[in-house]
Amino acid sequence: MLNVKVKAGAVRLSIPVPYVLLNIGIAIVSSELINRLVNKWVKKSMKEKEMSFTIPLFNKKELKGIIKELKGHKKLELVNVKAQDGTEVIIKL
Repeated sequence: MLNVKVKAGAVRLSIPVPYVLLNIGIAIVSSELINRLVNKWVKKSMKEKEMSFTIPLFNKKELKGIIKELKGHKKLELVNVKAQDGTEVIIKL
């Protein structure tokens, strides 16, 4: 399970994210429909700047392999960010 902790002033928020939700997110992000929509939006915004850029399709098998490997590293801290105003974001496995 992925644990996301956010501290902002007096507010403290802890969000547990099960691996099932990560796998659903991978399925959505790696779908061809989402990729086409994102590339369409990027193309519209880049047309104004006269540049071309496309986002490649994500490989679902590789992303699931990464999640599978991360499951074996419990308590690993992925992100630990502290802002000058006291806001903290910590993401742990």
